[in-house]
Amino acid sequence: MFSERFWIAFGLAGQLLFTARFLVQWLSSEREGRSVIPMSFWYLSVSGGAVLFTYALYRGDPVFIIGQSTGLFIYLRNIHLVQRTLRAEAIQEELRSATVKLSINNETPVSPTQPQRRAA
Repeated sequence: MFSERFWIAFGLAGQLLFTARFLVQWLSSEREGRSVIPMSFWYLSVSGGAVLFTYALYRGDPVFIIGQSTGLFIYLRNIHLVQRTLRAEAIQEELRSATVKLSINNETPVSPTQPQRRAA
């Protein structure tokens, strides 16, 4: 009986995590005044999905197992895509900052977005 109670509590905790992602997304969107998906949405998706996937394995439910495993792949992929975009934006910002520093030091700036001009 303890084991069954544990698994029910475990599954409910996973469902709570999974549902919390929508509350987080809704509150973030209200704060921004537009629809946004914060990183915490994806982390809650992975956390809740992993718990529910484990629960589905315990239950031996193939429909639930397939659904949660597919979802986990999608959530992890979205985290990867967001992190890749953030890294690219950070690199672009560093290049812009370096260009400004060169300009301030009266050196010839090299813009990462514009080709260099040849002297006539």
